[in-house]
Amino acid sequence: MSALLGLWPEVQDTCVSLGLMLLVVLFMGLARVIARQQLHRPMVHAFVLEFLATFQLCCCTHELQLLSEQDSAHPTWTLTLIYFFSLVHGLTLVGTASNPCGVMMQMILGGMSPETGAMRLFAQLVSALCSRYCMSALWSLSLTDYHFDERILACRNPIHTDMSKAIIIEAICSFIFHSALLHFQEVRTKLRIHLLAALITFLAYAGGSLTGALFNPALALSLHFPCFDELFYKFFVVYWLAPSLGVLLMILMFSSFLPWLHSNQISNKKE
Repeated sequence: MSALLGLWPEVQDTCVSLGLMLLVVLFMGLARVIARQQLHRPMVHAFVLEFLATFQLCCCTHELQLLSEQDSAHPTWTLTLIYFFSLVHGLTLVGTASNPCGVMMQMILGGMSPETGAMRLFAQLVSALCSRYCMSALWSLSLTDYHFDERILACRNPIHTDMSKAIIIEAICSFIFHSALLHFQEVRTKLRIHLLAALITFLAYAGGSLTGALFNPALALSLHFPCFDELFYKFFVVYWLAPSLGVLLMILMFSSFLPWLHSNQISNKKE
């Protein structure tokens, strides 16, 4: 009984964090409904939806990161939460990228105009910074024992390997995720969301202890903004250039190299 009573404060703190994340999802969903009804200019509408989507993703990930730090001895619980909230984001953030690499992929493949892409990128970066200051304000309320705004102001370096390995990890994670995103488009929506959530959870498990496995420049900016200030070159290369490189390699492989290889095999067979 005493052991259960000793765990009760931790359970309460976890419930508060989960409630906070669900409230963010609820309010962002309400804001999206209002935006769709009131905003009729396509560019403004797209900007607001991208801003809200990135805000939701960043706020929830801030809280998830906090929970993972408090219960680092039991990663199963953290991975379960990552899977669950990946499902939530997949269901609620339809039609938005929430990731500069996703926007870049659509622009290169011709699915988005440069003007729209630039506007969406700007919305993501602004939202990433706004989410950071919003979470700082919420944590300053000390809703739980581990909510304090000093935590978000300090650089908590997530890179626990050398720089070359960190670059490779982020590039590979971005390559795998965006190739799945591209090729799962023909899969039924309900199944696709589960497949992508499982993939995100796997990548978080595989690379999370080394770099955080973010493969999202906007999310990295929101989570580790002080580190960008103190170690700009390192974080810019690992969390911005490496995921972008992964997307570029993926596009080159599937749009140029594999078709070329296939055509060569066919011509060789004819000969």
